[in-house]
Amino acid sequence: MARTRLTDSEITAKLGEIPGFALAKGKLARRFEFADFVTAFGWMTSVALVAEKLDHHPEWKNVYKTVDVELNTHDADGVTEMDFKLARRMNELAANLI
Repeated sequence: MARTRLTDSEITAKLGEIPGFALAKGKLARRFEFADFVTAFGWMTSVALVAEKLDHHPEWKNVYKTVDVELNTHDADGVTEMDFKLARRMNELAANLI
């Protein structure tokens, strides 16, 4: 998948495809809140497997049942289609957990 930086208008148009995510400080961002720590960590583990397969890794922080995620493509210096792909998978994996 191409790692070409998207324009602001392309990003804005695509944000409707990934509920819960917003553009913040040049990155796709979302807070996921789960029932408890084990569920949050289990979700992170499932995302880690997807991220490794995509060779595209999130910036994230976990505190108890909350996971804050930021996505951008460092080598493109911005948001790319790869970030949207990972964001969609994150939402899919969280769908039955939150």
